[in-house]
Amino acid sequence: MSNLLNQRLALLDSTAHRPLLEQGLRGIERETLRVDVQGHLSQQAHPASLGATLTHPQITTDYAEALLEFITPAEPDIASALDKLDKIHRFAYSKLGDEMLWSQSMPCPLPDEKDIAIAWYGTSHIGMIKHVYRRGLALRYGKSMQCIAGIHYNYSLSEDIWKLLQQAENTPGDSMTMQSESYIAMIRNFKRYSWLLMYLFGASPALTTSFLRGRPHQLETLSADTLYLPYATSLRMSDLGYQNNAQDGLVPPYNSLMEYMRSLSIAVRKPYPDYEKIGTKIDGEWVQINTNVLQIENEFYATIRPKRVIRSGERPIEALCARGVQYVEVRCMDVNPFDPLGINLETSRFLDAFLLFCALEDSPLTNEAEGAENTANFALAVKEGRRPGLTLHNQGEAITLQSWGLALLDKIAPVAALLDKQRGNNEYTHSMQVQKDKLLDSELTPSARVLREIRHENGSFAQFALKQSSQLAAQFRARPLDAEDQAYFEQLASQSLAEQTEMETSQSGTFEEFITDYRSRTSSQICCDN
Repeated sequence: MSNLLNQRLALLDSTAHRPLLEQGLRGIERETLRVDVQGHLSQQAHPASLGATLTHPQITTDYAEALLEFITPAEPDIASALDKLDKIHRFAYSKLGDEMLWSQSMPCPLPDEKDIAIAWYGTSHIGMIKHVYRRGLALRYGKSMQCIAGIHYNYSLSEDIWKLLQQAENTPGDSMTMQSESYIAMIRNFKRYSWLLMYLFGASPALTTSFLRGRPHQLETLSADTLYLPYATSLRMSDLGYQNNAQDGLVPPYNSLMEYMRSLSIAVRKPYPDYEKIGTKIDGEWVQINTNVLQIENEFYATIRPKRVIRSGERPIEALCARGVQYVEVRCMDVNPFDPLGINLETSRFLDAFLLFCALEDSPLTNEAEGAENTANFALAVKEGRRPGLTLHNQGEAITLQSWGLALLDKIAPVAALLDKQRGNNEYTHSMQVQKDKLLDSELTPSARVLREIRHENGSFAQFALKQSSQLAAQFRARPLDAEDQAYFEQLASQSLAEQTEMETSQSGTFEEFITDYRSRTSSQICCDN
């Protein structure tokens, strides 16, 4: 354990400072496809009884009309967020009729691309630009890839912790700068060690053969309808899932917030020849916001992002420029098909300890060589993570995944112990032991369990996933909300529909004017151009 980590843990381990550990915020965004009883993608519009996807704070859609996204409020304790996520699921099931939620990250057998409906957000200008953005994603990457689902884990520390560390370590600059650069340092460490999360929690070692639409691949055949890799942990996070050649080398090593923002600012302005050939309109219809490397900042695919809550009409980079980093969004977590919510408390407790370790541990500046090493380690973990004796590289030195993982857990252990000390229980330490057991026996990992269950279902991913989804649906339907909670969600739905109607009836100007103004603001990221 580094001296810096020791010093910071000692500083926080006092009666005065320990309560700060419980003052950060946690939130979860869970994506899930709506499917029918046969496990086919729903062709039905988003149920109006769930509310308006444009304005509902907790229930929306991601890419496809059938790809639901459930968003919890940010909570000091992740257990509270998980409880609210559970209630969102139960409310959704009260409105889904015969449909159910797909329990996997990798999609159900999909129809032809033309039959995958892009999410619709109504006729307001802001709703239309969200739809046009998704049309652009379809042209750039295809619709099938956009139907992959994941868990996004939002995490922040109390701002008072950053102020405490700044004072104790005599860090120059204002508190906003110190906080922002500390989150960027945290991201550097996350990039170094996130391969461990894929080994421990990856749950997508197989997919339906039809998902690849005939594309070349190096997967093995498990059955007539299923492809897999025998030691894979997360094909979702491999080059078969989210990838985009146009984004290669887009963001340089994370050494400062300014570097990150400048790279994104350039990317939303830099034309990309293949997209220019398509144009922004086809037959008079908008098909993408622009023809640049990125239409908007959120198109940048990353395993983790620095974030700031945006104000109405504000772009993400504008928010970061003006007010700095507020939290990080971890985007590499698979949906665990054995957890009704796709993630459980035990996993979340480990994530908290892991992320706090990344935040407090020394984080030297990085370079392109280390960035390439980090990328290679991550790629090996998602495709071959359970291969016996798999070797990764740490600062150029070969080391087995198992031995490095165990060493990392030893470093994280004091962080978990401190979190337990503040809460007065042993939940974090227990989760650490569960993860250690997985490193000692790969058969305990979710990806290994998924493969075993698929083999029990005639080697069919779709058959296993349908069975699992049906079982989870029955569990949720057997636990309806009480009258008070049901009324709360009914009110949210009704209010969101009214808000969308108000937006559509009160807006002024044309969509052409709106999108022109939106695009013009892309080129004026003043704090990134200095």
